[in-house]
Amino acid sequence: MSKATDQVRRDWEKLGDSDPLWAVLVRPGTKNGGWDEREFLATGRAEVDAALAHLASLGVPPGTGSALDFGCGAGRLTLALAEHVDRVTGIDVSAGMIAKARSLDTTGGRCTFVLNDRDDLSLFDDDAFDLTYSSLVLQHLPPQEARRALAELARVTRPGGALIVLVATETLRNVGGVLYKHAPLAVLRFGQRVVMRYPAPMRMHGFPEADLVAVLDTAGVDVIDRVPDLSQGGHWTYHRYFAVKRA
Repeated sequence: MSKATDQVRRDWEKLGDSDPLWAVLVRPGTKNGGWDEREFLATGRAEVDAALAHLASLGVPPGTGSALDFGCGAGRLTLALAEHVDRVTGIDVSAGMIAKARSLDTTGGRCTFVLNDRDDLSLFDDDAFDLTYSSLVLQHLPPQEARRALAELARVTRPGGALIVLVATETLRNVGGVLYKHAPLAVLRFGQRVVMRYPAPMRMHGFPEADLVAVLDTAGVDVIDRVPDLSQGGHWTYHRYFAVKRA
């Protein structure tokens, strides 16, 4: 694991231990344990239901066997995916997040939560999942590691299976966006810890569309649609990508 990736892991360990629901989905009034757990999980169901309905509208109904939730956090989307497929594996670098996800799990064993301290998905065989899903995760990795993680997601998706990824794509033209684009990482980390009072910094990088499409194409995956997500706010634009692995 690279030094930068290990720093991300340690930051998310702190976030998972201190305020996992807020760290997963930052919304006004939800910091310091402000999330109602039922409302938190309801946002996951709404997101997954809409994403899978859109995938089906593109002529790609998701398989019902198995799904992977990459960067599962507290299980917000893992539990929602379990309403559509038989088995879901949630994977995360934070032990605190995994513990919280397990505490919220009411699926009777259809969800498995795995702590992954590696910088790849070598825990899983090629073509292991009908559906791979990742939401608001890859932008927290250093760009080179984010590209590697996306290629790994493609590897573990079965031929004909689907991959859905929501990422920050570029900064907005506002004060915060300019800071994220131009300020040194050390300055951003200081601002988040000291000024914004984050338990630990959340590293952020845009994942440009051209890079994302190129990584998936090399891995044998075709992007079939992209949809802007306007619900996140903040200082970034976000897009959800729908892709299918070539048979």
